[in-house]
Amino acid sequence: MPAQPEQQPAEQRVIIVSNRLPFTVSRDGDVLSFEQSGGGLVSGLSAWLATLGSRRTYSYAWIGWPGISVPSELRGELESVAETRFNAHPVYLTDEEMNQFYQGFCNRTIWPLFHYFQAYVAYDEEYWSVYKEVNRQFCDAVMKVVKPGDIVWVHDYHLMLLPGLLREQLPDTPIGFFLHIPFPGYELFRMMPRTWGQQILNGLLGSDVVGFHSKDYTDHFIDTVTRMLGYKHSEAGISVGDRIVSAGTYPMGIDYEKYAQAAVSDEVQRAKADLKSTLQGCRLVLSIDRLDYTKGIVNRLRGYELFLEQNPNWHEKVVLALVVTPSRVGVQHYSETKTQIETMVGQINGEFGNIGWVPIRYQYAFIPLVPLVTLYSMGDVALVTPLRDGMNLISKEYLACRTDSTGVLVLSIFAGAANELTEAVQINPNSKEEIAEALLTALETPTSEQIRRNRSMQNRLREYDVTPWAQRFIKQLLRSSRAQRERHAEQQRAHPTSRHRLIYKDGTFVQPKDNEP
Repeated sequence: MPAQPEQQPAEQRVIIVSNRLPFTVSRDGDVLSFEQSGGGLVSGLSAWLATLGSRRTYSYAWIGWPGISVPSELRGELESVAETRFNAHPVYLTDEEMNQFYQGFCNRTIWPLFHYFQAYVAYDEEYWSVYKEVNRQFCDAVMKVVKPGDIVWVHDYHLMLLPGLLREQLPDTPIGFFLHIPFPGYELFRMMPRTWGQQILNGLLGSDVVGFHSKDYTDHFIDTVTRMLGYKHSEAGISVGDRIVSAGTYPMGIDYEKYAQAAVSDEVQRAKADLKSTLQGCRLVLSIDRLDYTKGIVNRLRGYELFLEQNPNWHEKVVLALVVTPSRVGVQHYSETKTQIETMVGQINGEFGNIGWVPIRYQYAFIPLVPLVTLYSMGDVALVTPLRDGMNLISKEYLACRTDSTGVLVLSIFAGAANELTEAVQINPNSKEEIAEALLTALETPTSEQIRRNRSMQNRLREYDVTPWAQRFIKQLLRSSRAQRERHAEQQRAHPTSRHRLIYKDGTFVQPKDNEP
């Protein structure tokens, strides 16, 4: 019998839950200002959500933190603007909660551990306690908004306990979770205190679908769940009581046309002409990243330095544009990385530069879309060398802006994007020799070969941009949730008095007592 098409309500609402809202609020006395938030998650999801307006089958709401502590007398105004302009609902956190939750557990525990920087990890019981409390506050916020028929899609490492908390109260609601950073192997994950790790895994398993950028991360998650919690895994998914949780790989795309169209805009063309005159015939190598020790910026500087040592014929013929955007100000390892970067820039420019040529042009600042796209469009080489990265959208944005299909992408094998961008020049960023050799290869690659490689990657990125990524995840989430409901109904018909379903309680899934729903 042929499969029946999935039945959906006339309009189904997707509730996006993330640490940050799609806008940032600033405050000057009693005056609130609103501006679009940056970052790959917000820009990617915003592009997808914008497409929902043309469809009658979906609407959306967004739940998250507005970026500042908001006094009670201004919350009414904030909520009104958030709902009417952004379909959003704020979660209010104090400065102390954000310090312990975001700067603490998220960025001093989970971020370094999941990116394989074990020496940087802080295991602080107070951080963990506040992390749990903030996840509960997000759960309360969702419960105020959610309606029958809604889909809940939780995002990223800040809210790994939330799916389990929601599942306890919403047993039949489709709940999905997507992790935008790497998921580490079992041997690294188990470095966390065991009860923390177990509660995080059980929190994630409150989802119907748990998504990752890379098959490696998916495999790590499944392996860790089976070894730490003892749940069985099959082709159908992970068995959690009477529920089957799907763990899958969904590499995130970008808003391809946004960058491709910006690259041919009049503004960018004028900016390119200005930049070309300042380069004085030099080839341009790009390095654009947030300030983060995981991005391998110091490694690429060492590779560039070795390239200059080994290739004096390229002196005065190449310039590295090093753009570093501020990130997580106040975290010790970030300030140390910034100092190291700036010291190396000074040393390299001092050793190799002269009055007429500066080997590195360094900028530490946020960079708007037009100058960003200008650099992408002008860059003969993009040097993308993270030591560990969930996906890395910069590599994809660079290719989208290469409208003539020229340019060479040098990409770390440890970026999730490396699985898709196989035609890039791939390197191990721990080897400055590989970086230096890749730079020479990239600068000497014939134009015809650049075009051949880039068109293949561009076709792939254009076809699988951010919208198909989101649609594929939501489709699997609806399919999995429907299968769960059908399974529960069948079990209830076969055993009307049995209690198959597990409930999430105190960080784990347990069999409900007779007096529990």
